[in-house]
Amino acid sequence: MTAKLLNILTGINRPSAPSSGGMILVNDLYQAMPDVHTTFLGRAPADQAWTAAFGHLITLSTTKRPQGPCFDSYVDELTREVGAVMEKIRPHAIHAQYLGLALSLAFTRTAGTIPIITIAHGPDVMVAERNAPEREAMNEVAAASAAIVAPTPVLADRIDRLTGRRFTDRLTVIPWGIPLSDARVRDQPPPSTGPLSLVHAGRLDDNKSTITAVEALALTDQPHHLTVIGKGPLREHLEQRAIELGLRGRVHFDPFLPRAELWRRLPNFDAFVFTTRGLEAFGLVLIEAQAHGLPVAYSDLPGVREILGSAGVAYTPGEPRSLAVALDGMGRDVHRRKALTKAALNNARRYDITTTGRQLRELTLRVIS
Repeated sequence: MTAKLLNILTGINRPSAPSSGGMILVNDLYQAMPDVHTTFLGRAPADQAWTAAFGHLITLSTTKRPQGPCFDSYVDELTREVGAVMEKIRPHAIHAQYLGLALSLAFTRTAGTIPIITIAHGPDVMVAERNAPEREAMNEVAAASAAIVAPTPVLADRIDRLTGRRFTDRLTVIPWGIPLSDARVRDQPPPSTGPLSLVHAGRLDDNKSTITAVEALALTDQPHHLTVIGKGPLREHLEQRAIELGLRGRVHFDPFLPRAELWRRLPNFDAFVFTTRGLEAFGLVLIEAQAHGLPVAYSDLPGVREILGSAGVAYTPGEPRSLAVALDGMGRDVHRRKALTKAALNNARRYDITTTGRQLRELTLRVIS
């Protein structure tokens, strides 16, 4: 097998574009995996620049019905569509993205003797923790999988608990990564003390807790400025809250940016603010910020702590005052900020997407053999 092209079938049941961390990861991952031909199942519309990551992209036609009483019939219809693809391409292995979601169920029910490696992303685990039907789906996919990949030991343990510790020997940790060679660092960080130019990037929803960063700015001793980059259901609420707190001139909102544009802008800031308060599968944006030389103020979650180690400043998740103290400390102590910048760059080097791709390919070959 090592002398041949490895034929992998994978997919994510969303429009085929870099619209979220999971989609961006998959785009990077299969470009970084050597000697593979990847068929990707996704939804229209497809971003033409993005599809270059895959050998073949197939758009699913089954009408999406992810919730409600029609879910079972939806999965049945999707399974028939996936089965036809499977029969045609006959992959060496299936990479099922997201444990227990509809497309993974369809892969599970059509795989036959083709081995499945399931890759957990975080939202799938959060859904399974809240709802019994999703837990059942997760267990069905886990039972059919030869291996289950999680990016951190924390996420692997949560999956292990949700599946009743029945598949512990199938769980393996492969840390995620980014294309480090594309990252650029400004020549010299600004040496002065005083207000920081802060950036936060991500989906604007309840779990990402961007409100913590907005409210923290009203509690800081120094008039730091915050740029929020992203979209989501809480955008309007966040803008209104900033106005209520008298922060109109200190909080700026930008829309979701393609990665190339985000990476171009990151070196212009002094520090990155990470505010997730619940489960975070990995936090790729943390590594993106560090790879551009930004110190990180982060909510002290177990998985995040493992990824960053000492290369960041922790605060209590969901508590604006704790974050305000962390930000003021970074603003006052130039020497610490310089040390954090150096630590951030060193830490980011541990997470190159080429390493992720190599490890996943090696696991796939072991499963096949």
